[in-house]
Amino acid sequence: MEFRTSEGQRRYDAVVAAAAETVIGLDFDGVLSPIVEDPAAAVIHPDGPDVLADLAASVRAVAVITGRPARQAVSLGSLDAVADSIGESGQLLVLGQYGNERWASRTREFTSPEPPPGLAILRDELPGLLVEHDAELAFVEDKGMAVAVHTRQLPQPQATFDRLLPALAEAARRHHLGVEPGRMVVEIRPEGMDKGQAVRQVHGELDADGFVFAGDDLGDVKAFEAVASLREEGHPALLVCSASQEQQALVELSDIVVDGPSGVLTLLRRLAADARAQVG
Repeated sequence: MEFRTSEGQRRYDAVVAAAAETVIGLDFDGVLSPIVEDPAAAVIHPDGPDVLADLAASVRAVAVITGRPARQAVSLGSLDAVADSIGESGQLLVLGQYGNERWASRTREFTSPEPPPGLAILRDELPGLLVEHDAELAFVEDKGMAVAVHTRQLPQPQATFDRLLPALAEAARRHHLGVEPGRMVVEIRPEGMDKGQAVRQVHGELDADGFVFAGDDLGDVKAFEAVASLREEGHPALLVCSASQEQQALVELSDIVVDGPSGVLTLLRRLAADARAQVG
């Protein structure tokens, strides 16, 4: 774990002091799960369930804020088992599809709106668009409320990504959809919701004070900006980058930089222990 600035330790101590009123926000891919070629194989780090259950007992809530569908995050994250462990003593939330979908450990219920009509039209156009840009072998992941085009498994993943991004962005614009570039993936989804808004919503709904967010990719920038704005309003706040060689966009925005999911979980384990120590 590396405190990137001189303020990092102070900000960490502030969220520990306010742990009982703090929400811990976590991306899934690259934060709780390693990045892998097959998105369906991106299961949570082996230590993840135990760390989340331990952490939930010391904070206002743990919120997984992800671009994945909520059902998928719950399944890949073994979050039903985590919910069984924490019972009523803590809260675990999933805000899937950038906050468009919800799941809560206390109810085990999923909520999701209907996808916009433009998304179905874009799905029909997508095969031809991929052929046109020499990317017909790209993996297309249908998320229900979004479509993600992955280039990671192609022979020239970065070049194909760079070629596809403007074309997909234009297609999204025509159908009144948003586009979210990530680590060798371009996601097309409904406009009007992002991880920053999800952060704001859960902070308000839970009447929280502090907020910690750990992310790894461009899709987390809005969440980082929202947490930074909460800090400016006087709330304890901590920004954590799960670092990788592929993506450095969050490093300069972070208070703490850790080495991938294992580093994130080490930090969360320490935070939970420090929170318990201050109460005891």
